[in-house]
Amino acid sequence: MPKVIAKSGESFQVLLRRFKKSCERAGLLSDVKKNKYYEKPSVVRKKEKNDQVRKAMKRLRKQRRFS
Repeated sequence: MPKVIAKSGESFQVLLRRFKKSCERAGLLSDVKKNKYYEKPSVVRKKEKNDQVRKAMKRLRKQRRFS
């Protein structure tokens, strides 16, 4: 859990903004969303493979455009 130490004269809104930014950098929200419900390992592998294929196709399209 990220910690934020208040500086003297710092408003609550600024402190909250810094806290949210540190949570974002730590990847807390994406981790919570990912673990919101259980997925079978086979489903997780299938999603990862589909992501890899999609990224590879995107790279190929970019290479073809600039070649």
